[in-house]
Amino acid sequence: MKMITLGSTGITVPQNAFGALPVQRVNMETAVEILRRAWTGGMRFFDTARAYSDSEEKLGNAFEKIFQEERGNIYIATKTQAKTPEAFREQLDTSLKLLKTDYIDIYQFHCADTCWKPGDGTGMYECMLEAKAAGKIRHIGITTHKLGVAREAIESGLYETLQFPFSYLSSEKEVELVTLCRDHNMGFIAMKGLAGGLINNSRAAFAFMSQFDNVLPIWGIQKMSELEEWLSYMKEAPALDEEVSRFIEKEKAELTGDFCRGCGYCMPCPAGILINNCARMSLMVRRAPSGQWLNEYWQENMKKIEDCLHCGQCMEKCPYELNTPELLAKNYEDYKKILAGEVKVN
Repeated sequence: MKMITLGSTGITVPQNAFGALPVQRVNMETAVEILRRAWTGGMRFFDTARAYSDSEEKLGNAFEKIFQEERGNIYIATKTQAKTPEAFREQLDTSLKLLKTDYIDIYQFHCADTCWKPGDGTGMYECMLEAKAAGKIRHIGITTHKLGVAREAIESGLYETLQFPFSYLSSEKEVELVTLCRDHNMGFIAMKGLAGGLINNSRAAFAFMSQFDNVLPIWGIQKMSELEEWLSYMKEAPALDEEVSRFIEKEKAELTGDFCRGCGYCMPCPAGILINNCARMSLMVRRAPSGQWLNEYWQENMKKIEDCLHCGQCMEKCPYELNTPELLAKNYEDYKKILAGEVKVN
């Protein structure tokens, strides 16, 4: 298993890390079991966020004893969506309490739509420096879905890690971010390595990441079966060979372009449309067992597309500059044909 060093942080871990957003969807006992198995299986980097409901609490319960005995051998990254210094300090203290640790290895501004800097009048970056000086955090990071914010953060020299969506469906502009991070000795943490569920071949996803010596993928995991699949690569990591490369090229030809990545930046929708799933329904219903997308719940949600206000808010918020109302309409027409049996899916 390749080891990855996250830039100037010096944090060196296997290129196979745990994304803890999904464990908020399972009960405490199941989450603790999964997290502890990830640790015994060799994972050493765990990413969560204050915004992920009880995810931090589950990590704290799973790792409290490990923190006491081997704190220096496990790395915890979490995030804050605070917009004021007061909220920043409150969220940081809450995270420390729930995680049951004295410090956070990487503390990140979450889904940043701006690159906080010293002296910008907000006091937000100063809060990071204050927390670092107090020993509450070790390293300063930022997460974003916006290319412009990502590039600014890299070039600012203020952040030690960048977390950004990255998979074999990523564009050349996104691949350039990886190169920029390497050139600036900045760690690159890859979220959405499965493109929000569009990628269903873990071997190909893993092999793609393995070609980069500065990328740490965090796989979103909520089932033990999913975890065991990722852990199996600890001993025998998939290689980016000719067969896998051909598969990836086929996937890219089918999936790249104007499709919704499911980031959720467009939400909430004033018409109540679950845009981050409805705008990519045509792909999801073909790339997963169709039954889970054709049930009454999703039929009702897709029907809400009829109530689209065409207000433009989703397009203004979309970091990929998609024509979201158009995508919703196309997906809805396709969905109706599938329900009527005019189009066959798996």
